[in-house]
Amino acid sequence: MSDRYDRYTRLKFDRPHPRVLRITLASRLKLGAMEAELHREVSEVWADVDADPTVSAVIITGDGKTFSAGGDLNHERKVCDDYALRMQTLKEARNLVLGMVNCTKPIVSAARGWAVGAGLALLIMADVSIASEDAKFSDGHLKIGVAAGDHATIIWPLLCGMAKAKYYLLTADTITGAEAERMNLISMALPDDQVEARAIEVATKLANSAPAAVRWTKHMLNHWVRQATPRMTKDSATATAAPATASPNGTGRSCRPPIPCSGRISGSSSGTLTRRRA
Repeated sequence: MSDRYDRYTRLKFDRPHPRVLRITLASRLKLGAMEAELHREVSEVWADVDADPTVSAVIITGDGKTFSAGGDLNHERKVCDDYALRMQTLKEARNLVLGMVNCTKPIVSAARGWAVGAGLALLIMADVSIASEDAKFSDGHLKIGVAAGDHATIIWPLLCGMAKAKYYLLTADTITGAEAERMNLISMALPDDQVEARAIEVATKLANSAPAAVRWTKHMLNHWVRQATPRMTKDSATATAAPATASPNGTGRSCRPPIPCSGRISGSSSGTLTRRRA
């Protein structure tokens, strides 16, 4: 295995095929919850994968019968109270989402068990998403008082339409893998014991295909995703997921959604809307 991956402690790497890199989430928490170290590593790994000439396709999967049940709530509480940590977490969320979009190598996700929040982002931002029929998904943000930002506002409307996106993002209701397939949120849902084998089969097929053709096809299709990236902030597609305002004194509890007003509306660097004179 290339030395470029030696620095990762919460991700495991192996090769089910000479040109397929399998990345396994190795959380120490229950249900594969995403501790701070794991969140940072899944935001950084895509640049290393993209730069690795020995990799033609990637699989992202969970450890055993779990994928990732989202962020560690103890860490999320710290994020709410620490401005610098909040900005770092938003940067990582942005890099996770756009890192997968801009990685030139095709990515196949294989999920069993729970996929919530950032875990769900890893699943459905993949180019081919495969899950077990009885897997459980939820965006989850609204349940902890956080706006459904990061991947959800970008790709859910593209995959399953605005009506379904609004319902499931506003309610944070749980859906199964089978339901996610029916509403086009994922590529396919299979019996639990077939998920990993199918992911390897698909990734191997992609790795054996003409690399330039695969990468340019991905690049062109992902223009739809890039165009859907919210423009409310100058540099981040994930600011809408902030648990509070972007100011150092923000606590999250007094944060209110922006109120439309007369005049022209523009995005501000704080993620709120500002008014210009007409």
